[in-house]
Amino acid sequence: MTKLVKDLMHPGVFTCKAAATLGQVATLLHQNNIHALFVTDRDGRIAGVITDFDLMAGEWLSSDEESLAAMRKLTASDLMSQPVDSVDVNIPLADAVKRIMERGVSRLLVTENEKPVGIISLSDFIAGIASEIETRRDTVGDVMSDAILVCRGKTSIASAARAMTSSGWRSVLVVDAKGKVLGVVSGHDLLRFVKEGVDEKLTVRDVMHPALTIDIHASLREAADRMIQNHHHRLVVVDKDDPDAFPLGAISTFDIVAEMARPGSVWQT
Repeated sequence: MTKLVKDLMHPGVFTCKAAATLGQVATLLHQNNIHALFVTDRDGRIAGVITDFDLMAGEWLSSDEESLAAMRKLTASDLMSQPVDSVDVNIPLADAVKRIMERGVSRLLVTENEKPVGIISLSDFIAGIASEIETRRDTVGDVMSDAILVCRGKTSIASAARAMTSSGWRSVLVVDAKGKVLGVVSGHDLLRFVKEGVDEKLTVRDVMHPALTIDIHASLREAADRMIQNHHHRLVVVDKDDPDAFPLGAISTFDIVAEMARPGSVWQT
């Protein structure tokens, strides 16, 4: 039986007003442990979407006080993306996967009779794939990204944020001089600086969180389960026989969605 968007979507929509400050947006994202808010106009209609990555893209981490003051005056409507990508609640999941892949987005607004009823995101697809993927299917090493964004522990927060923005990555891996993984800095780790500003002396060591790793030979189901259980969008790929060596790559929710879109996938039959 063909699965539909309504079978996997997350009901409800988190919103903010167009006039919300970036600090208020950061607070809502942090409090609800989410990556995006839908921005509403004066009539309550959804006009755009703003993500944690949009906040970084504004280069609000600048040490220049004048630039930082200017960024603090911006609102959600200034940085939001529009139009909002949406999908009907009754279309097949395979079509939603295709739309996400083609448009390079992380989430779709779900509508029913043209009214918002929920969201379907990469995380929802991963939750679904954990129960659908066969144990004997492809391993982490088959779909992981070999290229990863890394920095040393002494790297400033501002430099890490600019690297993430220019590369399009949501996180940067922190390693020591020998390549051993020390931690990870993600968009969520940097959100608080939207309101507080950033001390130019702060380094990635001051804000990083522990990295979650997975063996290169692990199954995709194991990877999906670990992401879901820990609410992470990316895992560091290592060789379990040499865990302290330089990481082999990374696997993200987007990598697994790409596998779902592959011809012959259980999601395409």
